[in-house]
Amino acid sequence: DDAACGFSDSVFGQADYRKKEDAPVLTWIRTDAMNQLPETGFLRLPQIIGDPKAEPPIPPIIPVKKSCWWDGVKSGRFPKPVKFGPRVTAWRVEDIRALIASA
Repeated sequence: DDAACGFSDSVFGQADYRKKEDAPVLTWIRTDAMNQLPETGFLRLPQIIGDPKAEPPIPPIIPVKKSCWWDGVKSGRFPKPVKFGPRVTAWRVEDIRALIASA
């Protein structure tokens, strides 16, 4: 459920609904963050969705909760990760850049 995952007016600004799929389009992503991302490489999840408890706090590029991010990965809304080991998961910078560009 998109509303339960934070895809609402409060997170993404004014929600824009597509007619056929009736799914909200991401209308608020930190597009300024694209300038700060490297051209290639990998990002861990806290670098994408932020971590306010980190020292210093990591601001989100895509402001959703962890469970919603994983729901989006499962549904295809967000890119699939690369597994480097049983406890190491990352996303290609190129895939995150493409997600930001498509928003």
